[in-house]
This record gives sequence, C-alpha cells and structure tokens, in this order.
Amino acid sequence: MIATKDWLKASWYVSKGMLTPVTGRPSADSHNQAPVMVPIRALGPSYRERIAQHLLQLEPADRYLRFGYAANDEQIRRYAEQLDFNRDEIFGIYNRRLELIAMAHLAFSEHPEHKHCAEFGVSVLRQARGRGFGARLFERAVMHARNEGVNMVFIHALSENTAMLKIARNAGATVRRDGTESEAYLQIPPASLDTRMAEIVEQQFAEVDYQLKKQAKQFWDFLAGVQEVRSGVQHARHQSAE
Repeated sequence: MIATKDWLKASWYVSKGMLTPVTGRPSADSHNQAPVMVPIRALGPSYRERIAQHLLQLEPADRYLRFGYAANDEQIRRYAEQLDFNRDEIFGIYNRRLELIAMAHLAFSEHPEHKHCAEFGVSVLRQARGRGFGARLFERAVMHARNEGVNMVFIHALSENTAMLKIARNAGATVRRDGTESEAYLQIPPASLDTRMAEIVEQQFAEVDYQLKKQAKQFWDFLAGVQEVRSGVQHARHQSAE
C-alpha cells in the first residue's frame, strides 16, 4: 500500500514527465523552463452539441483532412449524433471562453480479433493551431488507451495531412503510405502504475481548470449583463431629459 503523501508526490513527477510545452516549439533555454500543462478534459454525452459546434467551425479544407472527404453540415451532425460515449473516449481542450478549440476521438475496435486496437482522430480550430494541441491530445489518448488494455493505436489519414502524420512519426509510429491515403501504427506497452496515476492527475487538473473557467465566465457574463442594464437606464434618462 502506498502512503497518500508518497502517492501524490509520485503522481506529480510522473505526470510532469509526460508534459510538453503548449507552444510545441522548444527554445534555446527550454531546459530551464518548466513544461506547461495543457488541461485536457474527457467529454461525455451532454457535450454532444458542443462537439458538433466545434466540428462545424472547421473550414472546408480542415473538414476534408479530418474526415477524409468534404463533409457537409448534415454529415458532421450525423457523426456527432452517432458518437458512442460508452465505447469510445472523447477529449477536449477549452479556451478561457469555454469554447471547444481542439478535440480528439479515440475509437475502440468492436471486432473480436482487434479488440486491443484503437483509432485516433483529432481536430483543432485554425485560431488554436501552432500550440501543440494535436500532439498533446495524442499523448493523452495514448495514455488512456494503455490504461484500457490497448496495445496498438492507429491513425488513418490522407497522405496530404502532414500535420497529423508528423504527430504520429514524432510519437514513434510506423507510417505506411498507399497513394492518397496513409496508415500510422503505434505499438504501445502495457499500463503501469505510473500511467494510471498520471491519468488521474491529468483528469483532476482538467476538471479544476474547467470549473475555474466556468466560474470566471459566469462572473464576466454577469458584469456584462449589469453593464447592459446600466447603459439602458442611462439611455432612458437621456431620452426623458430631452
């Protein structure tokens, strides 16, 4: 049995070692800087509409790369409606306005012969690019896959989706190209105490971050409402004085 104090200490060092800077661009003095933790939150069925809105914000070229075809609004909504939250895992990154700016879908295979395999897909809004969110979501998904007994994560992408294939290669995946399409395969080791503790720490951190952002948004929305009422009263007084 691990003492609580020692367990928390071990969890922190484990999770800290799995973090990467959000910029994704190491600087000359990066070894002197502490990595920044990206809060990644697991999404449940109640977030289905938010997921759909996130995907609907993707530009046509980004929809094409994400789905492998030029998905229209109806097809995207159908995709969101058919998400199986009991089987798969959906991860998301929020900005300060609680907008879903990046999302990953880890789909577990239902085929008996491939029950230890999972497929990864990711989407990042254009304004959130260049900060390493795709790579962080992949790391988070792989860690969860390990803890769920998966031994292989694969990515099916268009060969022109260089950003996605780069994430896979940087993680050590084998990439095979077949014309316009490519497959990336990443063999992952079994779960360990480290990966399980790291996932718990990341889940708790993401939940605290979300609740803080939620409270901040409610506060600013309240102030905006007060300001709107005040402006209305001032306008009414100005009109009555004329």
